[in-house]
Amino acid sequence: MPLRLADHWLWDFWFAQDGEDVHVFYLQAPRALGDPELRHRNATIGHAVSRDLRTWRVLPDALWPRPAGAWDDMATWTGSVLRHGGRWLMAYTGVAQADDGAVQRFGLAASDDLVTWSRLEGCCEADARWYAKARPGARHEHWRDPWLVAGDGGRLHALVTARSNRGPQDARGVIGHAWTDDLRAWEAGPPLSEPGEFAQLEVPQLVHVGGAWRVLFCATQGDHAAARLARAGVAADCGTHYLSATERFGPFALSTDAFLVGDPVGRWYAGRLLERDGAWHFFAWRLRDERGAFAGELSDPMPVRTTADGGLEVAPPGDGAE
Repeated sequence: MPLRLADHWLWDFWFAQDGEDVHVFYLQAPRALGDPELRHRNATIGHAVSRDLRTWRVLPDALWPRPAGAWDDMATWTGSVLRHGGRWLMAYTGVAQADDGAVQRFGLAASDDLVTWSRLEGCCEADARWYAKARPGARHEHWRDPWLVAGDGGRLHALVTARSNRGPQDARGVIGHAWTDDLRAWEAGPPLSEPGEFAQLEVPQLVHVGGAWRVLFCATQGDHAAARLARAGVAADCGTHYLSATERFGPFALSTDAFLVGDPVGRWYAGRLLERDGAWHFFAWRLRDERGAFAGELSDPMPVRTTADGGLEVAPPGDGAE
């Protein structure tokens, strides 16, 4: 059954596999807040584990905001986990009270057992040479949701939700790129995708499936650029889409306009792919229930297929999936 927390909403999530155990880390905030829009400034990172991808045991929380004065003293947001250098590393997003959450940064925490985490020094910010920075009238700058990728020579890369510093405001969403050689000092480079399709590409995940490199991302109905919606057959869906490339670090581009899993209402959001026992599974968090109300829970696994033309296909619940 889906992972639903009695006292907390659950939204963006990411996995780590350790032997037979599949760990899921997720953003959470108290349902007692009443208004789901308040969850972002009250987010902590929860943790659960499963062996069958359906039955989850909740573990102690992984991360929460640090004391006042830190770059992550307001809330801790979406990230990823990777085994690197003999230990587990978690990249996560942080926002600070000092700038009222307007500047998004990411940093690292380390663990030997996936349960107890210690933050490493240093964090990464968007580089104005390529990316839009906070300015008067802008709600916030986009530099979040880091997806970790091991590189050559011990280098660690991160794919990031970012916005280009050029182009129409509604079309600046790109996949940002940064790397570190010592796990403390980060260098940002040019984006791995071109702007033009969406205002933002949230919660990226890099996978190699169906004979190509894919970057999954999510977008809402309001994230579609006007130029995109002007193309015949494009729907303003909400859900998970993907970019494709032949090389691991792109360049990435859409190969189809149709979302991987999406609809006008936004039932499922911020999807992830997980390979388990030779099969690929798709998960998402439930954004809207049958009444259109905010749900905030993790889906059961959905089967993933490769289409004849090399694309990906998912059968969401209610569409024939088991």
